[in-house]
Parts: sequence; C-alpha cells; structure tokens
Amino acid sequence: MNKRQLGTQKETVAAAYLEKEGYEIVERNYYTRHGEIDIIAKEEDYLVFVEVKYRSDEDYGTPAQNINKAKIKHLEYSARAYLYLKGYPDNTPVRFDVVEILGSEINLIRNAFY
Repeated sequence: MNKRQLGTQKETVAAAYLEKEGYEIVERNYYTRHGEIDIIAKEEDYLVFVEVKYRSDEDYGTPAQNINKAKIKHLEYSARAYLYLKGYPDNTPVRFDVVEILGSEINLIRNAFY
C-alpha cells in the first residue's frame, strides 16, 4: 500500500470514528490553494475542520506532534476560504480538531490549535 492509499484508509477510519462520536461529516479532502482539509464536520453548533495524522509508532513523536506552525497556518487559510466560498456567515463557530492514529489506537483532540 502506498502512502496516499494509507492516508485515504486512515481518513476513512477517522471519519467513521468521528461519526461514532456524534459528528456529522460534511466533506472530505477539501482542497484549496492553501492546502487540503482532511475532514470537515459538524458537531453541535460547531463547524469543525479536522486534521488526520497517522504514525505506526512513536519513534518520531506522536502523530499530533508532527503538525507544525506552517501546517496550522495552511489549515486556517483553507478554513477561511471554505467558509467564504460556501457562504457561511462571519460569526459561524468553528473549531480545529485532530484525530491522531497511533498504530491502531485513535485519539481525538478537540480544539487542538486555539
């Protein structure tokens, strides 16, 4: 399995996990010129932008530790573009979550960046 196929598989696992946690999946793999948003979902009143990170082990840290400031900035710009292009009002409550998958363990980090 190549890296892209593995990423798609783990995003599918993450989406199923989020649905089990009560999230409603709105979109997957949303591309903008600033980058990709893995999953866009709704939970309660929030529109949630979700980054999915997978690692087979912790040799290079946890999956979430591999999200740097540049990636966060790209996610923020992509989220802004999404909100604008889809016509969401400026006061839409948004949140950035991370689903980290370490081996077969899944961890949801709500409000991961702000």
